[in-house]
Amino acid sequence: MRTVEFAPGITLPAIAQGTWHLGEDPTRRREEVAALRAGIDLGLTVIDTAEMYADGEAERVVAEAIAGRREEVFLVSKVWPTHARRDLVMRAAEGSLARLGTDHLDLYLLHWPTLRVPLEETLDALVTLVRQGKTRAIGVSNFPAAWFRRAQTLLPLDVPLRVDQVPYSPADRRAERDPLPAVREAGALLMGWGPLKFVNQAASPAARAVLETVAVRHGRSWQQVVLNWVTTHPGVQAIAKAANPAHTRANAAATDFELTPGDLAEIEAAFPLPEHGLELETMD
Repeated sequence: MRTVEFAPGITLPAIAQGTWHLGEDPTRRREEVAALRAGIDLGLTVIDTAEMYADGEAERVVAEAIAGRREEVFLVSKVWPTHARRDLVMRAAEGSLARLGTDHLDLYLLHWPTLRVPLEETLDALVTLVRQGKTRAIGVSNFPAAWFRRAQTLLPLDVPLRVDQVPYSPADRRAERDPLPAVREAGALLMGWGPLKFVNQAASPAARAVLETVAVRHGRSWQQVVLNWVTTHPGVQAIAKAANPAHTRANAAATDFELTPGDLAEIEAAFPLPEHGLELETMD
């Protein structure tokens, strides 16, 4: 399986298991748990979740999936910006740990930028969680380069930002302009969320047809081509959700073939690079 560097000496699978919308339908709980367990079996050991997803129910689904297997998993969760105050960050982290049934996270992120709380205050709380052993590393989500760089300057050298989690897809390539260069310069990892969502929502019929053509050429699905394309970019990990084991198996197989230079040129011609990168968007 293709891998990415998370930190010096630490590599992770290039595809992470996403959990957005998991836990919303109790009748699907067993299948969702099975999907996550299948992913662990197949080497998709990074699981990304958040306190916001299904009001915490996604974290409870993850808890069922990783029961007895915590040490096999690289566990990521996120604090919602309404909890960005120091005391609320600490409380939110404890809530996530309780729902996940663990005493520590591997990575904890601020889910969106916020203007309501000084960034210094939120980052100080995240550093405290590292010092307390509640998370092994910290990062941010949906931060443009200017905010990412500023956050790095506010942190101690031994607790850098390890991740910026942003939208990234052939149909949304803004991250290639901003913040990916800044994230790479910092030696951090870009986690791309929504790679399939944006193709479904924004791709033109002609662009989708290009993905289908490349997929047929390799005997794959267009979804696998998209995940493969995302992970061909150095320092980028794709987040892909699966709600059943069959879908998980398809995601896990998405990097076991190589897109040719011709394939990449066709895809990038169909989905041209935009003029502008990611801009500041807050949930305030």
